[in-house]
Amino acid sequence: MSSSINSGVQKSAVQTLTKKEQINFLLTNRIPRRWLTFFIGWFSQIQSPLLARVSIWVWSLFAEDLRLQDAKKQHFSSLGECFTRELKDGLRPITESADIVTSPCDAIVGAHGEIRGSRVFQAKGFPYDISELIPDVYLQEKYQNGKFVTLRLKSSMYHRFHAPIACDVKNVSYISGDTWNVNPVALKRVEKLFCKNERAVIELHTDNTLGSITLVPVAAILVASMKFKFLSDTLSLKYKGPNVLPCDASFSKGDEMGYFQHGSTIILFATANYEFCKEIKEGRYIKMGQPLMGGHTHHF
Repeated sequence: MSSSINSGVQKSAVQTLTKKEQINFLLTNRIPRRWLTFFIGWFSQIQSPLLARVSIWVWSLFAEDLRLQDAKKQHFSSLGECFTRELKDGLRPITESADIVTSPCDAIVGAHGEIRGSRVFQAKGFPYDISELIPDVYLQEKYQNGKFVTLRLKSSMYHRFHAPIACDVKNVSYISGDTWNVNPVALKRVEKLFCKNERAVIELHTDNTLGSITLVPVAAILVASMKFKFLSDTLSLKYKGPNVLPCDASFSKGDEMGYFQHGSTIILFATANYEFCKEIKEGRYIKMGQPLMGGHTHHF
């Protein structure tokens, strides 16, 4: 009898979850995404401590894991200032070993593994080709049969991203696009979603003999905006400049590179010599600076 009751409860929970997913998808995608993104971008920059407090309180009702006690500041003059908050010193220690690639951000680990030729997966059964995400033919060829990992930054998380390895950056390629939500619900319903959204491509030039790393930050609905510390322009839906922005920036591992103005995703590509550390599993929460991958000979 109890087995039957438990089975019924589990079935009801699955049905409820499915309904929640459907509502989530409708509310965050079947809307005027671009105009809502413009509105929230404007709203989040309004300088009003009172409005910021009210907005953050409303936000916390939907984001139970919002941890503002970790922030350097406890009071914010705008909602955007809260989104892009800095953390207290020492909260994200960096794994020092030079041949270990660390997570560039706080994130939930999504799809990851080997690239099958040039085919990458955003979710089970939803493949895309590297060429549809990255326009540079040189990079498309470099990461064939390599590795990839999708790192999702929830809206409640720390929004800044950092160098996963000591590197130089020579340019940033910007691709304008849509603002689909990038949560798991949307990834299971919208084919080639990452290839449709606004994004940037950043090749990291390193002295590491293991191979190459490239980051692809992907923006999303609401505040679809990326700010890089080494570029003067903010890359957003209003950006009208060149698609390739040259620069000359050097980073030690863990140095801040920039931030999203809302939760989004970073896809990290690596050449075939890298291996994921054994703790990397889909759904796991990883903090910036923790080990992500290293060479074949490295024991995690």
